[in-house]
Amino acid sequence: MASTTNEDASRLSTIDLEGLGLDVGGHLLVQHALLNRPPGTRLAVRGRHPALAVHLRAWCRANGHGFDMAGPLPVIVNGSSDESRRHGAERAGSALPGQVVERADRRWGLAARGALVEPGGPALSVDWVDRDLVWADVAPRLYAQAAAGQWDPATAVDWDTRVELPAAVEDAVVQVMTYLVENEQAALVLPARLLSRLHPHFREVMQLLAVQVADEARHMEVFTRRALLNRTELGVSGAGGRTSLQTLLDEPDFTLASFLLSVLGEGSFVDLLRFLHRHAPDSVTADVTRLAARDEARHVAFGVAHTAHAVERDPAFLTRLRTAVERRHAALVDTAGLNQHVFDALVLIAAGSWQPAAIERGWKKVQQLQQAMDEGRRRRLAFIGFPEDEAAALAALHTKNFM
Repeated sequence: MASTTNEDASRLSTIDLEGLGLDVGGHLLVQHALLNRPPGTRLAVRGRHPALAVHLRAWCRANGHGFDMAGPLPVIVNGSSDESRRHGAERAGSALPGQVVERADRRWGLAARGALVEPGGPALSVDWVDRDLVWADVAPRLYAQAAAGQWDPATAVDWDTRVELPAAVEDAVVQVMTYLVENEQAALVLPARLLSRLHPHFREVMQLLAVQVADEARHMEVFTRRALLNRTELGVSGAGGRTSLQTLLDEPDFTLASFLLSVLGEGSFVDLLRFLHRHAPDSVTADVTRLAARDEARHVAFGVAHTAHAVERDPAFLTRLRTAVERRHAALVDTAGLNQHVFDALVLIAAGSWQPAAIERGWKKVQQLQQAMDEGRRRRLAFIGFPEDEAAALAALHTKNFM
């Protein structure tokens, strides 16, 4: 390497570190001085730190730069370490909201979307890397709504309100709350499972699912708290209901799981929550069902939008959706359907008393609820792309357990 004379040194670009050592931050100033300089550029380093030359020589060797100490000042010869490090690097798509690639690369690992990814890091072990398997254009907007719509179970409901209902009506509320908790547990576990198999490049979907998990956790809390407001025990958990929910957890495909849970199950669940809000015998029951229904409607919106997106990209996907409904129906055909305790509790809540005329009205209202659920499923299936007659037939095959 050519030596640096006093005359050469006077013409060199020079950085003065004063008393700062490389081991306490001086390297940052050196890096900044070398920024955007082409390979071979020479930079003299001035400073009073006693170990400057020793540290600078080691730093240059570690970072791929040349070092020249033949003149009065140590000189760095800019190497190509940055270019070498970035050789083969690529952008992990765009950092802009909603701008996702068609297929995320597992080799990006946990790199932030839009980052320049140096090669050589560990690949992610995830299943879903294709946009059309997980995406919906509405995801960024729904996530923004979800983040803004979070509520605190401790303050959003007035738990100090005195609730005094006839014993049978209170028992009916407890039974329904028990059923709601059971369903929300399944609705929490499923998106939690999906999260771990999703490439983080689709961050808005990941964030939306994470908020959905938080939503369901809150719902479980407030439904349990309402059930125990005047009682010390919960109601009955039906075997058929648990079997129905287990079929949701057993579905391994992202779109099919989202379709069965959100489009069909949670869609009907929203109808149930709104029914309970309308006929709530007390303000606490009215509040918890209103808040939960608002969250669940958002879950349904993503499920419908994503499934419609998948069908738009591949109309043949309707066959897979149809098969999923039929497969679940066949698995549950021998089960009892909706827990009789839950059905009777809904009748009594809608009736409000044991008077025969009131019970008759309550019965009719529950029948109307089931019809509204069926009609809602039909509309959502038609929106996704099923012909009207097929949408009606598939809606009728949905589990009688509502979820």
